This record gives sequence, structure tokens and C-alpha cells, in this order.
Amino acid sequence: MSFAETSLIGESFVGEGKNAAHINVVLGRKGGPVETAWVTALATPRQGYIPFVVILRPNLPVKPLTLFVNKADLRGEQHEILTWGAAQAGVARGVARAVAEGVIPAEEVDALLLVAAAWVSWEADDGEAVYANNVDATLGALKEASERRPSVEDVLAGGDAPSNPFFTPQ
Repeated sequence: MSFAETSLIGESFVGEGKNAAHINVVLGRKGGPVETAWVTALATPRQGYIPFVVILRPNLPVKPLTLFVNKADLRGEQHEILTWGAAQAGVARGVARAVAEGVIPAEEVDALLLVAAAWVSWEADDGEAVYANNVDATLGALKEASERRPSVEDVLAGGDAPSNPFFTPQ
């Protein structure tokens, strides 16, 4: 199966505490179901959730064209600035690095669309940490997607001891 024949899905959590980043990505070809989801999400913002095209700087969108979808509703000026500023810049840098490192083939970026669902805690307070964690989480999620990880064996091996940054069963 070639890189662009299927939709790819990845996940990554980076950092600790209130400035951590959790990214989910869905990457697929234009003309397929990812495009439908991408356009639908862009065209249907709702209270507290405003999808937007990720930019490296004004008038320079990242490629593949990436839709930023916030997973935490926008709450207050600081949260909005960290989401639209530091987190978006981190996602942009993570996508650009994925292309530069060959995780996403550069020759395919114009045929692809990416949805990046990003979580920024309402308590986040450090723009540099939010930025750095989103760079690493975006790149990590794209690597996971492109390498089709985790494997079934990894899932089965971890299935008896689930945990996450918010809960570990006793």
C-alpha cells in the first residue's frame, strides 16, 4: 500500500501538566473522505470551536494544507492566544518538519489534506512550552500515522494496564 492510497490516523501526547499537548491527526487525499471532513469542519464552526487553516506566517499556509481543530472550547483571552498562537505555530512547525524529514513525501503535499485536532488546557500558561509540545506531538502523531503504529501486538501487550496522564487504575 503506498503512502497516499489510504487515510492515515495518528496520535501523540507530549509534555506534562497544563502545558502538555495532545494531537490527533487524520491525513488523506484530496477527493476522498478526509476532504469531505476537512471542508465540513471548516464550514461549520460552532460556539467555542473555530477550525482554521494552519499557517507558518500570514499568507503562508503549511503544506499539506492543515485544518486546526481545537478539542477544548476556547475560554478567555489567554487560552485563545495560546490556541491560535503557540499551539497553531507548533502544529505548523511539526507539519513542516514531517515534510522536511520525509515522514510526509514532499512530492505528495499538494494532493493531501491534514486535520490536526489539538488540545490546549484551559490552564495553560507558558507559550514556549505549548509551542514546543505541539511541535513534538504533531511530528510524533504524523510519524505514528505514516508508520501505521501502534501495531496490534503493541496494543495487546498494553491492554491489561491502560493509563494516561489523567488516570491510572489501581
